[in-house]
Amino acid sequence: MFGFSHKTIETRSMLLLVLSLIVVSIGGIVEIAPLFFLKNTIEKVEGMRPYTPLELAGRNIYIREGCYSCHSQMIRPFRDEVARYGPYSLAAESMYDHPFQWGSKRTGPDLARVGARYSDEWQVQHLKDPRSLVPESVMPGYPFLATTELRTDNAADHLKTNVTIGVPYSDEMVKFAEDDMRAQANPASDDVEGLEKRYAKISVRDFDGNSKKLTEMDALVAYLQMLGTLVDFEKYKPEKNLR
Repeated sequence: MFGFSHKTIETRSMLLLVLSLIVVSIGGIVEIAPLFFLKNTIEKVEGMRPYTPLELAGRNIYIREGCYSCHSQMIRPFRDEVARYGPYSLAAESMYDHPFQWGSKRTGPDLARVGARYSDEWQVQHLKDPRSLVPESVMPGYPFLATTELRTDNAADHLKTNVTIGVPYSDEMVKFAEDDMRAQANPASDDVEGLEKRYAKISVRDFDGNSKKLTEMDALVAYLQMLGTLVDFEKYKPEKNLR
């Protein structure tokens, strides 16, 4: 390289350092420079949408309680992972996550495809008393979520904050954030029609089984039940790319 023999390079530390920096710099430029000419580095995937106010509140609770420390939300493109959890994760599925919930540490199973896999009743009972359903579980219980009233007065502020970092919530979504949060957990609400116009592929029901009160359990279950349900994976053939 540059007329130097391997012996010359390997026996002169400063020369080795300089040449190593040059090689690393060239490699870095080749990898990074193209990104400045791309409008978007994430493939657009049909079906993706921002979280509803209730789902976003549930996600905040998920992060607050440290669920991410034991559950990843990233299925890697390996046969064993796909066989256990479902289609491998796409970058677009996390495009509205701030921060994203990837990771590789799993004390519990990956949750990227947990949505609609279990009933609401199962999710509620599992959160209240995990060992009543999974005897070997080491997960702590969260029974207080079912009795803690969900705060709704800051729903619009949460959406506004996400707008500042690029999540495409419209002015209408922000305006009706609190109404939408309540409507998603109350099928009898007059606001359900507006909610369904603003957000596609949503579930509207009493998630925690207590119609008298909107709780943090409603929000967390709503969030869990939508994970992995937005993208139609029949349009992708991940099995062709598995290792």
